[in-house]
Amino acid sequence: MDIAKLDLNLLVVFHHLLLHKRVSAVGPLLGMSQPAVSSALGRLRASLGDELFLRTQSGMEPTPYALQLAEPVAQALGALQQALNVRAAFDAPSSTRRFTLAMTDVGEMYFLPVLVDALTARAPGVTLQVVSVTQAALKDEMATGRIDLALGLLPQLQAGFYQQALFRQDYVALMRKGHRLARPGRLTLEAFMAAEHVRIEAAGTGHGRVDLALEKQQLRRRFRLTVPHYVALGDVLRHSELIATVPERFADRALEPFDLVKRSLPVAVQASAIHQFWHSRLHRDPGHQWLRQQIGGLFADGQLASGERAM
Repeated sequence: MDIAKLDLNLLVVFHHLLLHKRVSAVGPLLGMSQPAVSSALGRLRASLGDELFLRTQSGMEPTPYALQLAEPVAQALGALQQALNVRAAFDAPSSTRRFTLAMTDVGEMYFLPVLVDALTARAPGVTLQVVSVTQAALKDEMATGRIDLALGLLPQLQAGFYQQALFRQDYVALMRKGHRLARPGRLTLEAFMAAEHVRIEAAGTGHGRVDLALEKQQLRRRFRLTVPHYVALGDVLRHSELIATVPERFADRALEPFDLVKRSLPVAVQASAIHQFWHSRLHRDPGHQWLRQQIGGLFADGQLASGERAM
């Protein structure tokens, strides 16, 4: 098809229909009436020779052809938006911009105290909103710019996103100070396997590699408790005989507040590399570049190649 014959404004309507699936939702976002959105969709259908969307009880469902167009159209619109905004300046001390970050609860515990402190000093008007990396639409939300950055060990974002390595961390065993395994000396594999454990599922992350490493050696821990996140772990360990295998930087944050100790694992587990990830549509945005530089400066430890790269 000759693109010169296509009204490119129709692609903006198409993109928002993919995201919101309802004509009634797209109209207000684009300043259009519902009939105008429907008319635009009709013209695009005629131009492309495909229905593009089918009405269902759950909204407008894209056809296979529409799904094929989704990513190229989103990238093209994002690139155009970048080109139009490339000269926009970002003045941190006076900015009132809000950035949305995706991370796990363990990421919140590690990153936020330091990051909020730094932004308060350097950009007092800038605000943060934090969402979970486990949400199903994480990739789409980053592709549309609704989420600026994702931080953590996130295998699902390896392909198609820019990333910067921040640090690498080992896994350790965490327990209360009075635990029988907290005594000085090497933690043996026999004692580790005989203990009762807490499993942290941490959906959407790569922290399940501990289980995989043990399973390869045909070793299975005894789990007394399984939890979906880290938020209550410190209190659970402080008041029980349970132990947990956790990322070392989380352990370091939890030691003093919860009166815990950490021990080296008696089994080899691949260390985790923590990155910040972002979509190409925000790669050249000045405010976004500033935020990435702040995070890199605060958390990159130089042990990994810290340069930005696309995957």
